[in-house]
Amino acid sequence: MADFAEQLEAKYQRLLQILSEIERPAIALSGGVDSALLAYTAFQATGERALAITADSPAMPRREMRQASQLVQQIGIRHIFIHSHEVEHPAYRANPVERCYICKKEIFSQLNQVARQMGCTVICHGENVDDLVDHRPGSLAAQELGARAPLREAGLGKQEIRCLARRFDLPVWDQPAMACLSSRVPAGSEITVEKLAQIEAAEDFLLDLGFRQVRVRHHDTLARIELGQDEMQNILAHTQAIIERFQELGFRYITLDLAGYRLSGLEQIREGKP
Repeated sequence: MADFAEQLEAKYQRLLQILSEIERPAIALSGGVDSALLAYTAFQATGERALAITADSPAMPRREMRQASQLVQQIGIRHIFIHSHEVEHPAYRANPVERCYICKKEIFSQLNQVARQMGCTVICHGENVDDLVDHRPGSLAAQELGARAPLREAGLGKQEIRCLARRFDLPVWDQPAMACLSSRVPAGSEITVEKLAQIEAAEDFLLDLGFRQVRVRHHDTLARIELGQDEMQNILAHTQAIIERFQELGFRYITLDLAGYRLSGLEQIREGKP
């Protein structure tokens, strides 16, 4: 335990150093634990020179936008929202396997433009060392546009990030991993604003029932629910309410995936398989 604590402190000091060497960092803040810790540390390292930017689009749940607003108030960092336009692009809506690359190319291009206008020098995003083992085409887009990943550069993994976020009383320290709403649509199936709103409303309903790890996969008139394994037994108490709400949203069939909740950068590819 002592070794872990010492290594964690050394990595955090390295993170502070990395951020302090950036004259005016702009933090891509999604509202999740990775970007929250990054924004907190950037503010500690550079104060008013740091800026958090949140990209708002139909693919991002409203609850995450509200969460981002609450986080910056607690942290104290300057913050702006921008409207991203990836959903307007035909290539994105076609939902190919490389959709995440198309998305991040669009968003980081906008972030770069806004950051320059605000006097910032470098865009920083919340990629960590654990992300390197997964298939993340969006990471390539960020690198191509000159974005940096200070958490990864400091050698921080997810468990360590959660430990630090808890230390600094960031309320998202134990929040389940998040992904954009478009990741719930199988590859090759068109992404529409209507589908994204349908998915968000369905997931919000489950979250309001008290479930924590939630995905609603969109298969046209069929909704496939994924829950954490420890939560699956609780769904039986809400069966009728879920059926009624999901049918109101336009789903004809509602299923529970017995494999449970799973998250991966390969979601999009796997969802395209039978």
